[in-house]
Amino acid sequence: MQVILKQDIEKLGLAGEVVTVKDGFGRNFLIPKGKAVLATEGARKAVDNQLKNVIEKRTAELEEAKGTAENLQGTNVTIAVKAGEEGKIFGTVTNAQIADALQEKGFDIDRRKIQIDSDVKQLGEYTATVNLHEQVKSTLTFWVVKAQD
Repeated sequence: MQVILKQDIEKLGLAGEVVTVKDGFGRNFLIPKGKAVLATEGARKAVDNQLKNVIEKRTAELEEAKGTAENLQGTNVTIAVKAGEEGKIFGTVTNAQIADALQEKGFDIDRRKIQIDSDVKQLGEYTATVNLHEQVKSTLTFWVVKAQD
């Protein structure tokens, strides 16, 4: 069964693409959830018209992501946490804490786009990968320091 995707679906395709899926997946999931429409001739013409707008939007998003990645490249973030005498922290540093610290510096980045490269269990310097766009990734350095009581 061929369907036209209405929105991006991970591991399947991007919005506006015509993809071939199994009949049950299309009939029971994609179409009822509004994620796709059956690929008829009329729907294909409508998608062709919308595709131009989607391409322009994606190009603008890509340029914005590249600009944000450039600004983010030189940015360092400090996260203050409670820690023991030997530098071992209580709990761990999460991507939400990094997103909050970036928010204070003027970056509006969703926490789900931040991936911490290693477990943060000690005070020190760490890196995180920020997925700004499917084609643009940036590396962020953050410091974990002991909070002042």
